[in-house]
Amino acid sequence: MFDGYDSCSEDTSSSSSSEESEEEVAPLPSSLPIIKNNGQVYTYPDGKSGMATCEMCGMVGVRDAFYSKTKRFCSVSCSRSYSSNSKKASILARLQGKPPTKKAKVLQKQPLVAKLAAYAQYQATLQNQAKTKAAVPVEGFSWGNYINSNSFTAAPVPCFKHAPMGTCWGDISEGVRVEVPNTDCSLPTKVFWIAGIVKLAGYNALLRYEGFESDSSLDFWCNVCGSDIHPVGWCATSGKPLVPPRTIQHKYTNWKAFLVKRLTGAKTLPPDFSQKVSESMQYPFKTSMRVEVVDKTHLCRTRVAVVESVIGGRLRLVYEESEDKTDDFWCHMYSPLIHHIGWSRSIGHRFKRSDITKKQDGHFDAPSHLFMKVKEVDAAGEWFKEGMKLEAIDPLNLSAICVATIRKVLADGYLMIGIDGSEAADGSDWFCYHATSPSIFPVGFCEINMIELTPPRGYAKLPFKWFDYLRETDSIAAPVKLFNKEVPNHGFHVGMKLEAVDLMEPRLVCVATVTRIIHRLLRIHFDGWEDEYDQWVDCESPDLYPVGWCQLTGYQLQPPAPQSSRDSQSSSSKQKKKAKSQQYKGHKKMTSLQLKEELLDGEEYSFLQGASDQESNGSASYYIKQEP
Repeated sequence: MFDGYDSCSEDTSSSSSSEESEEEVAPLPSSLPIIKNNGQVYTYPDGKSGMATCEMCGMVGVRDAFYSKTKRFCSVSCSRSYSSNSKKASILARLQGKPPTKKAKVLQKQPLVAKLAAYAQYQATLQNQAKTKAAVPVEGFSWGNYINSNSFTAAPVPCFKHAPMGTCWGDISEGVRVEVPNTDCSLPTKVFWIAGIVKLAGYNALLRYEGFESDSSLDFWCNVCGSDIHPVGWCATSGKPLVPPRTIQHKYTNWKAFLVKRLTGAKTLPPDFSQKVSESMQYPFKTSMRVEVVDKTHLCRTRVAVVESVIGGRLRLVYEESEDKTDDFWCHMYSPLIHHIGWSRSIGHRFKRSDITKKQDGHFDAPSHLFMKVKEVDAAGEWFKEGMKLEAIDPLNLSAICVATIRKVLADGYLMIGIDGSEAADGSDWFCYHATSPSIFPVGFCEINMIELTPPRGYAKLPFKWFDYLRETDSIAAPVKLFNKEVPNHGFHVGMKLEAVDLMEPRLVCVATVTRIIHRLLRIHFDGWEDEYDQWVDCESPDLYPVGWCQLTGYQLQPPAPQSSRDSQSSSSKQKKKAKSQQYKGHKKMTSLQLKEELLDGEEYSFLQGASDQESNGSASYYIKQEP
């Protein structure tokens, strides 16, 4: 399976000798490849056994296959030529980087290369990686240290279907073996050794070199999707040397036997893992594409913007009329806030016409098939109507779920919604949600799930009661059956760490924690900030990412504010956040209300108890209407 790479092991907690790899399938197999013993020689260039270098031609090969007892030469010819007149010419040729002579080809049972060539290739690889995949360091912050020191857990990669490898992660877990650079080595060339995954945190894995047993002194964190992690067998097929770490080199005299014992039956990455990582990081949106996107200063309308850059699927959009390209907006390519050119006209949404009469050179409309599709709805029967009441996440203050009203019904299932008590007279602060949006809820949702509901600003009759409010405003509640009640098996749990966009300033991706789960709704807390800046986000939001996403994509991660800074600069931090939210007209948090169940609009409903923070997955209904 690994082209002559002989690797074997004893069973581990993650072993499964009956499972086979599936190399031909496009997504990664759910079962990882099993390392097998094929009876061939497991080699490593330690200079003493296993590998040897011909003193005549420089060929690296299996030591046991070399000529004579001393194993100094790869063939009889090289042994005889060593003292001949061609000696000086051959050595000179090797120093000049010329390939070894044809007579050494018999040793190429495995695709091995000379050490000098490998070192040169390694240097070239490093340069290429530096150009194409530059990691963004965060000064003073390390996910590994942060997780280790606090015993945190991270949301697993399959929770994020929109992220790289989110749909083809497979069963990568603790115990999986990989080949990684050996940093505990004094050789001038880059060498590798086998390590096992001790702990997973998103894309990041805590690794331990084989042979260290329970010794964690040299454990290290590494991004599984990075360029330096490979499946077992990669070194053999790539001609890379495997060298045991210097710290444990004395533990075994026969490393071959050790690895044969340790690796049989263990799981490793699929052989095409790096290819799948690369494919999952190809994004269809390109610079200079034109889209329609929400106007960040007037949420009720859209504007034309141009894709300025694409990082990890996140788009920096510059509004078309911005001459200095500073008037921008960040969002993910699957965001419900962006649409193809002509979308606003097709559904009757407000649109700000650009002063630019024709497209600028090089700009072109993004194809409509690139945008996230919404579910089709049937508005022919009972449907949402203007004036109906509901509860909705306030896009200007994402920590609040507010009393809201449907102000306009658009085509294709889209609704214009306003927050009661905070609306502008001209409707400039209405915002558009689709009928299937997970950000709108029926009347009573907050009450039955013990979530604070923000009443209309200036409403004096507290505590707020929906029954009284509907009667006072002569309104009706939107029918429960019209709302999206699907709850996917998302996999999130309270306390999990992740990287999340601060949607009040969407260019920022921050260290965050899931603090509460209500069905498919997640409460996201930004580590280091006060709770009032938490945000309600859907479990399938494209603005949530696994730990290590920023490092993988080259995006800048915002670390948590240190405790000392929070204590000494609390007031300045709040001013900074408030200044930021003023651009989006965010509302202050209201006092918590204790609400009681009431009958709504004369209809009898039996409310199910909201899902607890632990009961986070599985299909469920928010409510059930009692049939007569």
